[in-house]
Amino acid sequence: MFNLSEDATGYGPIFEEEPIDVVYLEGSADGRVSMNCRARANPPASYRWRRDNWEIKLMEQPDEHYSLVGGNLVITNPQKKHSGTYVCVAKNIYGTVISKEARLKFGYLNEFSDEERDPVYVKEGQGVILLCVPPKAWPEAVTFRWIYNEFPVFLPTDRRRFVSQRTGNLYISKVESQDAGNYSCYVSSPILGRSVFSKFIPLIPLSPDEGEERKYPADLSVMFPDTTAMLASNITLECFALGNPIPHIVWRKVDATDLPPNHEISESGAVLHLYNVQYEDVGSYECEAINTKGKDWHKAWLYVESAPEWAETINNTQIDIGSEHTMRCVASGKPFPFIRWYKDGYMYGKGELKFSSLTFEDSGMYQCIAENYWGIKYANAELRVIACAPTFEFNPMKKQLLGAKDGRVLIECKPRAAPRPRFTWTKDKEVLFNSSRISILFDGTLEILNATKNDEGVYTCFAENDRGKANSSGYLTITEATSITVAPEDSEVQVGDEVILHCTASYDPMLDITFIWAIDFRVIDFNAEWQHYERDMVNEDGTGDLRIKNAQIWHEGRYTCTAQTVADNDTAYADLKVVGVPGPPGVIRVEEIGDTWVKLLWSKGAEHNRPILYYTIQTRHYWALNEDDWRNASTSPTVLEGNVEKAEVTDLYPWMEYQFRIIATNEYGSGEASIPSLKIKTWDASPVVSPTDVAGYGGRNGEIVITWTPVQPWYFYGKKFGYIVAFKPHDAYDWWYETISDPETRRFVHRDSYFIPTEEDFQVREFQVKIKSFNLKGDGPFSLTKVIYYPRDEPPTDVYARPVSSTEALVWWLPVVDTGTGLQQYIEGYQVKYWRKYDDPEPGANRIFVPATVNQTRLENMLPDSHYLIEVRAFNGAGLGPPGEHCEMFTKRPPPPEPPRMWRYITWTGKWLYVWWDHIQYDWFEECPKSPMLFASQVMFRKTGYIYGKVYITGWHFMDFPMPQVGDYELMVRGRYEGGDGPIRKIRIQDFSSSYSIYLMMFLLPQLKLAGRTVPR
Repeated sequence: MFNLSEDATGYGPIFEEEPIDVVYLEGSADGRVSMNCRARANPPASYRWRRDNWEIKLMEQPDEHYSLVGGNLVITNPQKKHSGTYVCVAKNIYGTVISKEARLKFGYLNEFSDEERDPVYVKEGQGVILLCVPPKAWPEAVTFRWIYNEFPVFLPTDRRRFVSQRTGNLYISKVESQDAGNYSCYVSSPILGRSVFSKFIPLIPLSPDEGEERKYPADLSVMFPDTTAMLASNITLECFALGNPIPHIVWRKVDATDLPPNHEISESGAVLHLYNVQYEDVGSYECEAINTKGKDWHKAWLYVESAPEWAETINNTQIDIGSEHTMRCVASGKPFPFIRWYKDGYMYGKGELKFSSLTFEDSGMYQCIAENYWGIKYANAELRVIACAPTFEFNPMKKQLLGAKDGRVLIECKPRAAPRPRFTWTKDKEVLFNSSRISILFDGTLEILNATKNDEGVYTCFAENDRGKANSSGYLTITEATSITVAPEDSEVQVGDEVILHCTASYDPMLDITFIWAIDFRVIDFNAEWQHYERDMVNEDGTGDLRIKNAQIWHEGRYTCTAQTVADNDTAYADLKVVGVPGPPGVIRVEEIGDTWVKLLWSKGAEHNRPILYYTIQTRHYWALNEDDWRNASTSPTVLEGNVEKAEVTDLYPWMEYQFRIIATNEYGSGEASIPSLKIKTWDASPVVSPTDVAGYGGRNGEIVITWTPVQPWYFYGKKFGYIVAFKPHDAYDWWYETISDPETRRFVHRDSYFIPTEEDFQVREFQVKIKSFNLKGDGPFSLTKVIYYPRDEPPTDVYARPVSSTEALVWWLPVVDTGTGLQQYIEGYQVKYWRKYDDPEPGANRIFVPATVNQTRLENMLPDSHYLIEVRAFNGAGLGPPGEHCEMFTKRPPPPEPPRMWRYITWTGKWLYVWWDHIQYDWFEECPKSPMLFASQVMFRKTGYIYGKVYITGWHFMDFPMPQVGDYELMVRGRYEGGDGPIRKIRIQDFSSSYSIYLMMFLLPQLKLAGRTVPR
């Protein structure tokens, strides 16, 4: 039996620390394992431990491996026999609780097999898989990498190479010659801190047949299975394909517009990570591998389940002896958790615990345990059965009681007592009995209806049970009733506008009044919703208006104004309508699909108190530029009135993946778009669009080159799209046809010696070309016929060149002549090649390419005083034409490497500056002259720090300038020679005042000192 006052501070054990799972690696330096357990209790708890549901009797049967430190179980030198499930048991006089289960397991990572690995032979361009065959490990969480040739050189992964973290295998989508080498699978356990690697596997690439790599369609080799993930966990899905060219991986969620926002794609697209997985992530996921030869795809489901979480749990409870009581635990989880109970550490029942008449033996520590595949959840609570005489010590009656006139008054009487007491009420010592106006309720509360001033007085509640009795009193005062005099009225407001709901009440002036506003019975939090709701301050007139700012659609509803005092309250209602643009229409359903049309059904969305005028249907197809690239669709009927809930969308592309959405419009504008429909694909059809920009030209050795602009993908209209190229000589009757299966091809070359022009063809031979597209459903129309020409090889003529400087020259030529047959349009440009005749090999010559519209160019980076050969050729997509005659020229001699020497003189008046420089003589008769001929001298006179100045060109080697009186100046001189401008000589010129000061210091002062010196006798 519990006495209420004596046991108020005592309580049963409450765990503060519980054991956790431990992985122990044999040979660990620590050599022990500690299972921690700590519980808060009053009086303090004692501890015991169980292993696999058997108690470890540390006191009765001491063990050299087990020891108890506080509540912690320490295992010294653990052996495999010690592995198992451990539970901590904490006990005091109020009951016993058991901790969460903790498992002790021994970690290991075995070695790879010692067997040698066979070499792997594969042709270049094909894919290959190197098997890891990892050894057994615990924990199973390991990482895989591959060693290339030697440790620690690890193979990097990219679009072509992938290492599966599920199997450890290495996948190479397309083998290249550089992949030759030895490979070893490297397995690491991050928990154990240990790694092992396999024997090396030699990979030997073989040359492809006929010297060319074969192209292969994408073929998925790594495919993620159906996966079940725990709620809020992170998962990884792998998908990788072999193929040549290297496939591109695309991820999508089936029946969804986008991947979940918590996704991340890594490993060049081969891995999809989903972080913090939620139930809305459940669904079918698809990965698609695409290259120019084909595609492959794989789908699998992601399921999300969760560990148990409490929806309803138990709490510490004190309850009267003999009472009925129910203990209930409700847990959510997937799969649905199983509920079981423990009392004082032992199994007690399952489901729900019901007590019809509690006894002291029912007191104790109860544990509710919810369990499913993903985990266990514990809830602990103490049930204390009590018995005591009535007492008002913890909940006395209020001394001052208030009630409203003509209202209902309730006076509570809530003593603590066990078992439940009997209640008696008196007013001013007069015993009260139940009547039409006064009632004593079951819980002891006194109810007074239609209260008047006569009901004022002292009320006393008496409580009595078999263990004692007690009473408590209070004085009741009747006040004037609170009444709303100005109630809010039904209103209408447009989105973004402001509206005021009025509310005024009369009340007892002795009391304070407050106004409580609610929308749809939810109390408005003015602090949190200040941006939209503002309450006018309550004044002496009892006014508490509600101001709604920047009204939005969700502000529509029933507003309740409650005027409340401590004695009573009054309530009034008003409905607010918010008008604005319509809400999004309901879910779109595709009813029927054609090749260029679909039929849609939808449900009407919220009108927002104004009728819908019309709907707009928008589409987004597979090749949309971005997620927001929605376009208005053509429909039948053309105008979709507001009462329409189905329509036919027309003018769609056949064999195209589409999504649809609908926008409703009323007099206030267009609303939010509906949720996009599921993706659908229209039926296929024959193509109707032909390639454009058909052109071509004759190449070399009988080649006909035909070019075109490919058809855009949305015009494919079906599977296996391609082109049929038709061509024939102008004078021939029959067409030649070639089929192109790659829709991205934009160029076709056909070789036939019959196409080479003869002397009878003058300069060109004409051909007619046309192209059409096709797919599995049929052929499209041919493009317009285009005439192209096979020209005879004609070189540029009359190539001339002249030197510009010692390192540059200008070359020009007569372009290939247009004879009226369009020959010139098949020349893309000219190649100009130049090299030193006797000093440079022709293959190493400098080259310049210019467009066909240009017939001259500047040659740079030439060497001075050198003999050059220049060659010009025309070229187009087929290659270079024949060269014209070589042009010969000599570059000029270079300027001297040293600048001229300079002298200057300032007149004694300081008014003029004379400058002269040396003149380099040129010997015309010298066999190897060292200096070129000087044409002129260039002189610049500028202020120091400035970029620009005055420039003089002179044939003399001297000049005079007015002497600057203020500021510093620079004078620069260089020679102009036949090979270009020579180096610069620069001198600095100070103003006359500065120059004069220097003159005094250097010449006059020493003479004055000399004149003042005494002569010794």
